Amino acid sequence: MNSAQTTAPRILIVGGGYAGFYTAWKLEKHLRKGEAEVTMVDPLPYMTYQPFLPEVAAGEIEARHAVVGHRRHLKRTKVVTAKVTAIDHANKTATITRADGVSWQHEYDQIVVTAGAVSRTFPIPGIADNAIGLKTIEEAVAIRDRILTNYDRAATMPAGPDRDRLLTVVVVGGGFAGIEVFAELRALGSALLKNYPELTFEDTHFHLIEAMGRIMPEVSLKTSEWVLKSLAKRGANVHLDTQVTSAVDGNVELSTGETISTDLIVWTAGVMANPTVVRGSDLMVEGRGRIQTRPDLRVGSEDEIIEGAWAAGDVSAVPDLSGGGVGGMCVPNAQHAVRQAKLLAKNLVAVLRGEEPKQYFHKNLGAVAGLGLYNGVFQSGNIALKGFIAWCAHRGYHGLAMPSWERKWRVIGDWWLDFWLGRDNVSLEAIQFPRAAFEEFASRPKPKVEEAPAPEAAAPAPAITDTVKVQKPAEKPAKPSTAKATAAK
Repeated sequence: MNSAQTTAPRILIVGGGYAGFYTAWKLEKHLRKGEAEVTMVDPLPYMTYQPFLPEVAAGEIEARHAVVGHRRHLKRTKVVTAKVTAIDHANKTATITRADGVSWQHEYDQIVVTAGAVSRTFPIPGIADNAIGLKTIEEAVAIRDRILTNYDRAATMPAGPDRDRLLTVVVVGGGFAGIEVFAELRALGSALLKNYPELTFEDTHFHLIEAMGRIMPEVSLKTSEWVLKSLAKRGANVHLDTQVTSAVDGNVELSTGETISTDLIVWTAGVMANPTVVRGSDLMVEGRGRIQTRPDLRVGSEDEIIEGAWAAGDVSAVPDLSGGGVGGMCVPNAQHAVRQAKLLAKNLVAVLRGEEPKQYFHKNLGAVAGLGLYNGVFQSGNIALKGFIAWCAHRGYHGLAMPSWERKWRVIGDWWLDFWLGRDNVSLEAIQFPRAAFEEFASRPKPKVEEAPAPEAAAPAPAITDTVKVQKPAEKPAKPSTAKATAAK
């Protein structure tokens, strides 16, 4: 390593999701050659474009096309596929841990915490054992495969409780993520019926459970009511002012006293900042468990700056200077994460060059959601679009927001093929156990047969002495043959 590289500031990015990936991507654009060394650490080798997860679950987008490979798109960033399990900012070191448990210390000069968020659950019996979230590409694929597999199984069964269980889907949470995946799955469930003559529309049951008195708080009440009517027309059941009290063995018990038996529970009722990173650091944390961040995206409070520490995205509590945030802070969504990351990269480079960073200000452009093929909703201020036009706006916005043209074309290609060929509705659930078929028929060495122990040697016969006389029996005379007897006569 040459001297220029040795003396260059070392930037460590914790997390490779929206904020982490975009920060690294933009740093590569703004930094001069040799101006800094950038390392990004994430346990996954890709960034997941989460707004596409409902469409992945519904079979409209190929799973690999909804992620962005770190190593392919970050040319001058050192990518480390591992976890940051501790941050000691006082000494500017971070503990990096591989999947096999091996850990080491990484020294840095500037740290960017963009570890994102995870599903937030409550201690409801059965949820941890039976539900699945919608924060990762793996979860979206598992949801899709489970529905397809359950339809295959149900088609071979007589009508009854067991078949009803397989054809029942429960989604918990009526925010944007919950409504989108619920609507997409309802559309998928209806579209599948043409391939299953053994099943009817009345056999399928889709339930959304929401604890509040309305859905989608990001849009106006009038718009949310339109969404409810649209879902009802498609045979979807929405339970408002209702809580899940138990989900043991897939039996979802509701606060209303109703029990729904299901083989698929999708949990979308909230997120929380990545607890592994937050609890394992000595950085400033606010009341809701997020890294306390200033408007210029440096960690700290209004009166204090933690030098060399930055944060953005869902793991951070960034003041919303536009006045539209919840509790005065930016809401955790992709729109803020991407824009914060872009500004953070510029601000970090400015500080390295002795310049002043700028404050983050972004007025929400609105909210857009897909509700299944050819149906959607869009809200921006008092402007609301519904139906096909909103669906086009949804796909147009997210198609352009997907980073890199290489990824854009793959997603657009999926949509184009779906238009002409329809969904590719084949379950690959068996991929979760890839060695099952091989193991079933694999030849194994026969178990070794343990050899029986050799019999013990018989005790030797007593020696014959002069005092012991052994008598042999007298030999009997041979019986004359018939021929000789006849001759004697």
